[in-house]
Amino acid sequence: MKTGFPFEKLTERTQEMVAKFKAKYPLDDAVTERLMSPCFAFLGQDLWEMSVLALLAGKNLLLVGEKATGKNVLAQNLAYLFNRPIWDISFHVNIDAMTLLGSDTLRDGNVNFRPGPIYQCAVYGGFGILDEINMAKNEAVAVLHAVLDFRRVVDVPGYDRIYLHPATRFIATMNQDYLGTRPLNEALLSRFAVIAMPPLDKERVMILLQRQFPGRVEKELNSYALLYDDIRKKVAGGEISSSALDFRGLLDALQMMELGMHQGDAINLGLVNKCFDPYERELVNDLIRSRFPSIHKR
Repeated sequence: MKTGFPFEKLTERTQEMVAKFKAKYPLDDAVTERLMSPCFAFLGQDLWEMSVLALLAGKNLLLVGEKATGKNVLAQNLAYLFNRPIWDISFHVNIDAMTLLGSDTLRDGNVNFRPGPIYQCAVYGGFGILDEINMAKNEAVAVLHAVLDFRRVVDVPGYDRIYLHPATRFIATMNQDYLGTRPLNEALLSRFAVIAMPPLDKERVMILLQRQFPGRVEKELNSYALLYDDIRKKVAGGEISSSALDFRGLLDALQMMELGMHQGDAINLGLVNKCFDPYERELVNDLIRSRFPSIHKR
């Protein structure tokens, strides 16, 4: 499989099956703008192979893991590998059945149906990314029950019954520890193949940093990877909350440094200031000073 994106290596047999899938279900020209190139490559060959095979088998995926374990990165990589358009659905209190399926709207004096993301996924063979599915309220869950099981249909009240395109897949993500979440009911859970995402360890952080900042000195990047791992261990030990465990924040800090921002200011903006508790903030500062003793010198 020839591609310019640095995917993890798949077995030859799996690559052939992916190629056949893409040839059988070409991307509709109407939704080419929804084919999104990922910002990062997913790291983890075993999980990558399992995820691809599950989708080829027609299954929907539920990615379960802590913050910064690459759930959305994996989902985006999978959609891009299969050459499928993406619809992102972030669940919150205002997401209801009409939001997912569509609703009537007035246009030029006429009432028209405005399709929602689930409807469009069904029509165009899209990959629907159901972000934080354990925050979905009952009305939204009822819609998901039908589209995720063997029926693969969408009943739109007042309109037609829509059968899902054969390439349509749904990839849900969830973090059990987020405020406002709740356990998934067994009926919904049974409709997914579940993948447990491992924590982002020091080795994977180092690889990602080297890919993002190829011009920086390896020893310097290693210090930032060790800092992230220090914070992760403090979080795992219950000494601090996960607020400062933010890989995106670490990348942001390094990017701001490349534009000339002072190291201490950049790390404060990317990591430290996300801790609102003074005690936690001081603990994180201690970790930073242990890795970068002269960080506050100008």
